[in-house]
Amino acid sequence: MEMTNLTGLEKHKSLKELYCSSELTGGTNTQLICLSVLNIFLSITAFLGNTLILAAFHKESSLHPPSKLLLRNLAITDLCVGIIVQPLGVTYYMSVKDELWNTCRVVYITAHVTGYSLGSVSLLTMTAISVDRLLALLLGLRYRQVVTLKRTCLTVAVIWAISVVSTTMNFYNYLITVWYATLGTSVCLVISIFCYAKIFLTLRHRQVQVEDPVHQEQLTQTIPQNRVRYRRTVSIALWVQLMLVVCYLPHGVIEALVIQRGMASSIYLPKTFAVTLVYLNSSINPILYCWKIREVRQAVKDIVRELCSSSR
Repeated sequence: MEMTNLTGLEKHKSLKELYCSSELTGGTNTQLICLSVLNIFLSITAFLGNTLILAAFHKESSLHPPSKLLLRNLAITDLCVGIIVQPLGVTYYMSVKDELWNTCRVVYITAHVTGYSLGSVSLLTMTAISVDRLLALLLGLRYRQVVTLKRTCLTVAVIWAISVVSTTMNFYNYLITVWYATLGTSVCLVISIFCYAKIFLTLRHRQVQVEDPVHQEQLTQTIPQNRVRYRRTVSIALWVQLMLVVCYLPHGVIEALVIQRGMASSIYLPKTFAVTLVYLNSSINPILYCWKIREVRQAVKDIVRELCSSSR
């Protein structure tokens, strides 16, 4: 089924008609029930995990405010996936199972648009985090003067604006959104890879020079004051970036196949499982924060203790 020549509105109409039809979804009731149960569980874990992380970020003061804002924005995105997108996904699966096609069409479009926006915010935020970590290394003592909370707030606002506008373009011209997703994802990954490679090479180079008295004064002006803490922040950023790629890659591959060859019943179930893998990322990130950031882990423990003691 070739659909790339349709306008945005026609494309959306075709998509919702296709994804809400027995022709495509027939014989998948058992799998859809399993996916619904899994997504209900992941929705709960994403909600609880990211709520705890946001509360921990509120209590934690050791992180640099701009860096914390970027992590907080990512956690908010994951929270929205847990409380909005995944319940919509479960509603879609159940409407398909019960053949409630009118409900299915409305829910599908809503989930598609919302999920697309939040996925774009996550990817752009992770790219901003990689740039932030590189600037922290290269600017040294000037970092806090250049990377301010006000500028980071502006960056976050631009990220949300770009994501919302690109999603809105779905209804005007679907191909614009396709090109944005393809080029935007590629550019973001290239920027992130460059930043982390530059960080690794710079740290390695400076480690070699650290024992050279000629370079010691220069290094004290360029290396972050707390080298151990900086390495930890780079580590968490890199782990979150890697997990995002792992969780999003299967869905991206399937989407590319769908765009080139059209949707078929044989691709429907792999695509739904790939979407669930994308949702899984929102439940994994809180675990990574607790694992890699000691202060956040301690803050989460304190919050859980307070909740347990207050419930007695």
